[in-house]
Amino acid sequence: MERRELYKHSSFRLSSSNLWKSPAREIFSKSPRVVEDEEEALKWAAIEKLPTFKRIQVGILKEEEGQQREIDVKKLGSIEKKSILDKLVQTAEEDNERFLLKLRERIDRVGLELPTIEVRFEHLNVETEAYVGSRALPTLFNFCVNMLEDFLSYLHILPSRKKPFQILNDVSGIVKPGRMTLLLGPPSSGKTTLLLALAGKLDSDLKVSGNVAYNGHHMNDFVPQRTSAYISQYDLHIGELTVRETIAFSARCQGVGTRYDTLAELLRREKQASIKPDPDLDIYMKSVALEGQDANAATEYVLKILGLDICADTLVGDDMIRGISGGQKKRVTTGEMLVGPAKALFMDEISTGLDSSTTFQIVNAMKQSIHILQGTAVISLLQPPPETYDLFDDIILLSDGKIVYQGPRENVLEFFERMGFKCPERKGVADFLQEVTSKKDQEQYWANKNEPYNFISVKEFSEAFQSFHVGRRLHDEIAIPFDESKGHPAALTTKKYGVSRIELLKACTSREWLLMKRNSFVHLFKMTQLLFMAVVVMTIFFRTEMPKNTIADGGIFMGALFFVVIAIMFNGLPEVPLTVVKLPVFYKQRDLLFFPAWAYSLPTWILKIPMTLIQTIIWVSFTYYVIGFDPEIGRFFRQILVLILIHQMALGFYRLVAALGRGDMVVASTFGSFALLAILVLGGFILSKDNIKVWLIWGYWLSPLMYGQNAIAVNEFLGKSWRHVPLHSTESLGVSVLKARAIFPEARWYWIGVGSLLGFVLLFNVLYTLSLAYLKPFQKRQAVISEEKIADGNSVEMVELITEKSSSEKGGNGGGSVCSSSRSPGMGIIDQVDAKRKKGMVLPFRPLCMTFEDLRYAVDMPQEMKAQGIPEDRLELLKGVSGAFRPGVLTALMGVSGAGKTTLMDVLAGRKTGGYIEGTITISGYLKKQETFTRIAGYCEQFDIHSPNVTVHESLQYSAWLRLSPEVAPETRKMFVEEVMELVELTPLRDALVGLPGVNGLSTEQRKRLTIAVELVANPSIIFMDEPTSGLDARAAAIVMRTVRNTVDTGRTVVCTIHQPSIDIFDAFDELVLLKRGGEEIYIGELGRYSCRLINYFEGINGVSKIKDGYNAATWMLEVTSTAQEAAVGVDFAELYKRSELYRRNKALIKELSTPAPGTKELCFPTQYSQSVYSQFLACLWKQHWSYWRNPEYSAVRLFYTTFVALMFGTIFFDIGGKRRRRQDLFNAMGSMYAAVLFLGIQNSTSVESVIAIERMVFYRERAAGMYSALPYAFAQMAIEVPYILLQTVIYGVIVYAMIGFEWTATKFFWYLFIMFLTLLYYTFYGMMSVAATPNESIASIVSSAFYTIWNLFSGFIVPRTRIPVWWRWYYYFCPVSWTLYGLLASQFGDVKEELETDETVEEFVRSYFGFRYDFLGYVALILVGFVLLFGFTFAFSMKKFNFQKR
Repeated sequence: MERRELYKHSSFRLSSSNLWKSPAREIFSKSPRVVEDEEEALKWAAIEKLPTFKRIQVGILKEEEGQQREIDVKKLGSIEKKSILDKLVQTAEEDNERFLLKLRERIDRVGLELPTIEVRFEHLNVETEAYVGSRALPTLFNFCVNMLEDFLSYLHILPSRKKPFQILNDVSGIVKPGRMTLLLGPPSSGKTTLLLALAGKLDSDLKVSGNVAYNGHHMNDFVPQRTSAYISQYDLHIGELTVRETIAFSARCQGVGTRYDTLAELLRREKQASIKPDPDLDIYMKSVALEGQDANAATEYVLKILGLDICADTLVGDDMIRGISGGQKKRVTTGEMLVGPAKALFMDEISTGLDSSTTFQIVNAMKQSIHILQGTAVISLLQPPPETYDLFDDIILLSDGKIVYQGPRENVLEFFERMGFKCPERKGVADFLQEVTSKKDQEQYWANKNEPYNFISVKEFSEAFQSFHVGRRLHDEIAIPFDESKGHPAALTTKKYGVSRIELLKACTSREWLLMKRNSFVHLFKMTQLLFMAVVVMTIFFRTEMPKNTIADGGIFMGALFFVVIAIMFNGLPEVPLTVVKLPVFYKQRDLLFFPAWAYSLPTWILKIPMTLIQTIIWVSFTYYVIGFDPEIGRFFRQILVLILIHQMALGFYRLVAALGRGDMVVASTFGSFALLAILVLGGFILSKDNIKVWLIWGYWLSPLMYGQNAIAVNEFLGKSWRHVPLHSTESLGVSVLKARAIFPEARWYWIGVGSLLGFVLLFNVLYTLSLAYLKPFQKRQAVISEEKIADGNSVEMVELITEKSSSEKGGNGGGSVCSSSRSPGMGIIDQVDAKRKKGMVLPFRPLCMTFEDLRYAVDMPQEMKAQGIPEDRLELLKGVSGAFRPGVLTALMGVSGAGKTTLMDVLAGRKTGGYIEGTITISGYLKKQETFTRIAGYCEQFDIHSPNVTVHESLQYSAWLRLSPEVAPETRKMFVEEVMELVELTPLRDALVGLPGVNGLSTEQRKRLTIAVELVANPSIIFMDEPTSGLDARAAAIVMRTVRNTVDTGRTVVCTIHQPSIDIFDAFDELVLLKRGGEEIYIGELGRYSCRLINYFEGINGVSKIKDGYNAATWMLEVTSTAQEAAVGVDFAELYKRSELYRRNKALIKELSTPAPGTKELCFPTQYSQSVYSQFLACLWKQHWSYWRNPEYSAVRLFYTTFVALMFGTIFFDIGGKRRRRQDLFNAMGSMYAAVLFLGIQNSTSVESVIAIERMVFYRERAAGMYSALPYAFAQMAIEVPYILLQTVIYGVIVYAMIGFEWTATKFFWYLFIMFLTLLYYTFYGMMSVAATPNESIASIVSSAFYTIWNLFSGFIVPRTRIPVWWRWYYYFCPVSWTLYGLLASQFGDVKEELETDETVEEFVRSYFGFRYDFLGYVALILVGFVLLFGFTFAFSMKKFNFQKR
């Protein structure tokens, strides 16, 4: 066929000149098809005459009407690209292989060889160090001791106390091209480390020996990050971008690799051979080979094969923005790297959160690509179902850092059978392989029943593999070096970046512009905030109230100018959180060599300049003439110029602070606050230049604020309106004002200031770029290693691989916890539960059943759907579902994504916060009441949310304390907690820190078991579990499911939603509730032995295909009931179920269980909560104590920061407290108080926000579980702050009071400490309140920053109360900072009788200028206590009334 087409094509080309010699009737008599072919041939002939570089850009597009047109491939729109791809790959499952074969056929036809990569690793060892036992817990004590030890160890004074641990132990192997390799291993076996080592991404802190080579070349001979692609198990994306934009940006940055050169050679050879390609395939190949496109066809192809085309234009989303699901995010992570040109793929746990059919589809697409295009792939999967496992060619089995097996999939069972172990018939091979090396799981697979079983260690397996025929063959292959002459010259990439630097800059600029548009709310809010502040400033410094007669008047204008500078500087403060939020994604993309740091930093700087211009021009236009600054127009524009530079300098500074914080908001805000404080205090206004100590004057010259303040002051006070000379003076008023404040009175200082600010703008942005380029993010890991483990001499199993660069992943798999629990038992045969466990638990409970009938749930129709023309007001998510759950019966709740599994569970458990619910729910025959239901029910959420800084045992103690009845004795409660820990197999982990998911602490599987245990210690009768095995490998899922089965066997009612159960996990369930997409039931009933009843039911429906022998019934069930199959068979499974006998039996059962049994009573409890309000408060306080004690990032950093600030203030303001001769002395003393209050207070407020934001998520879960009321929790949260703030106050107060030299009397010292204590307390409570009253931490920081600015203005320092216009004076009384400064200044100087040089006493000046009276101090203290109570009670009220968790 191809030859015929070729012949037709070439003969037509040769004889086309004869066309015009043909008679007219022959031409007009030709069929339209022939004419089209001739037109196409003519177009191809024209294209072939073009030079190669032009020919690559031109293609022939066939349109739907049959017309053809020549197009520039680079200018193809996204719709056209999508339609071309739809023609080539209509459905990914059916057409992908055909498409790839077509593509390969075109390449083979001209004899073109594709580049391939063989990866070899020999004698690879990876080692790390970690603390052991209790020393690994991040308490305040350990934090300080570890810092000291690390410093002494660095100086070689003390040896390091960290213990060495082997992660990979002498592993060798070969990964061949054109073969799919599956990497398997139990938790903590070193899978991620091996993948990172092969991808060249191991952390530089690790000790690595051995060799990894690509095609015989060592890693330093090429760029491994671009030759290979490492796909992480962590999903880090920018939430404001859509799925398509995310993948298109990745494609644009990674470039086209060798595709362009390959296509150029292909076209050259086709031209020589006169071969005409398929037009659509030709356009596709040209599109993916051309650089500089916003989105090429590869983006559309990847979206299609990963099943992301349905959500391509949906935002990815994050904690703030609702976006795609977790499973879809996982696919975006995969697609981000697949879209690039890398030939070697190392994929780490890419199936987390995906159902089995989606996993199969993705891995099958990968297999087709690897086999046909000769790629190289190593894929680590958590729970590969049998059909997915069978797609792989080779297996690498890793355990305890050693390779147990590497070779063909067909030989792996043969190896273990030779060792005496056999995989049971209904056991997935992958599950068997992950369990057979485990000490607790191994025995059940022992096949030689005639011989006594002895545990075979990983080391013995590894040694035995060397003598196995597959191992011998592998050893022989490794011994023969790779023949480098056989390697394709284009296989390995030597260029650092995928495209030119200019293209990368364009890509980053377009993304940054898009993000600015998507974040328009923040910019609009900042603009609104600035306008509001402009109005406030205009009306406070109103020109009618602002005479220009005395130096004191000039001081008020100086205050106005200072505030203008501060307002413009602080307006850029949200740049810190906005930058910090994006840094984890930046680090990932930087380490993948998407772009250089400057290509990322330059757009963030340049694109903000127009915003600066707009904001500054608006501010000056509003305020300049209303305040009454000098009316000369030149000075108006010069003020604009200074403020533009100040704003740009501030933005550059904030970005630098964020980069130095390396993605940690607490560190960034602490460091930034400290640096900002130094800039502000040494800027020349708070403390005048003459009063700065000689040894600190360098700080004055380095402060950018000094240059801004000098420039703006000189511009104003050398103006015409300040040139008059007052009485008894020899110089103009303006010069006198400048000299009074020690500001240089020469006009040239304006331009010196402008030039210096410009220099600072450049300096900060250059330093920001260098920080991005060279700094790595902080590694947040707590290693918890049992000392017994080391004493036993066992091989250490790392629960978290501390190998992955946290720059790309923001942590590792679980957080560096190293513990013996890694050897927890596997699933085994679930029925073989310890007899001791079957006896039940020490606490009695009442078995309860639950029924639900005609349950409906709807939400308001989303606006997007209404825009598409859907007229309904409500979107129904559950449509009349009915069923029953019974004690001792384990029920699975299943369905495809979007079927409503979690929705049904949330409705039944009463966890929905919105929507419309209809239907009947009963508990043992009585109508369900949510107040009592929470006392007898447990809910294990899909996302394992726990307080991060408590241990496993403390988490369970806390839950039991609050949820068990007060009648339960403390000893019994402790026994019960121990029994639950044993049941859930958490005993070896009792002292391990919980940590944050994906950052530190427990692994995913351990966290999942903790979630179950936290609910079990409540002794519930009914337990709901949402996706208890999601994100776990097969063995970890088996451990969790055995926990679930043990729970059911105690006689409880347990319901689980489950995504992709393996055969033996699915066999553990007794009953099934199956929903189809749209929330309709299609099967509710018993599963039967080996799911026989389920299989019989669906096989009895005409058109449904029979299940294959050994196939997973859960996977088969989801496949045969999919929407596509329903359409193919032509049935409605929901209707069939409602007409079935099964449905009638279920209705009868519901009716029976909905009637109360004789002699039973409705559930009733004397109180809503198990414990009294005081007990709730004590329990919450106990947990918060441990949370704060083990959170050095918050508690220790705050105390260190306070110490540094105190020492800095003491040094800067040294001995000024005793100076009382001039007014400026008092201004300096007040300046020290003002700066301390402002910065320590704001630092307390901002740092507590992140703590409350994390704890609030835990609070939502615990309150929904009925553990406590909101008020005891809130008061405990506030109470735990008191001792820390008291310690902070004492540290600051003692250092500063002594160094500044205030008067040493007990009364004055007590007042100073007391007022500072109340101030830090109300600031902290204000930060807590701002989070509690807003949806998230980012909005809280933006809103609270607006108030800090207003508090600053009305504090009484910039403009004293006596000079505030009467229409604004009321707000002065509502400003807490003004009362703080009142108390501090009045307590120190309000009763001092010494005379100033102006012939008035200090007391008189304080009273006349500031309006402060010493005898009013008692009322000031009461007012400050009032602010503490106001913010505290508002925090408590907000926690009680507001719920921002939308479900």
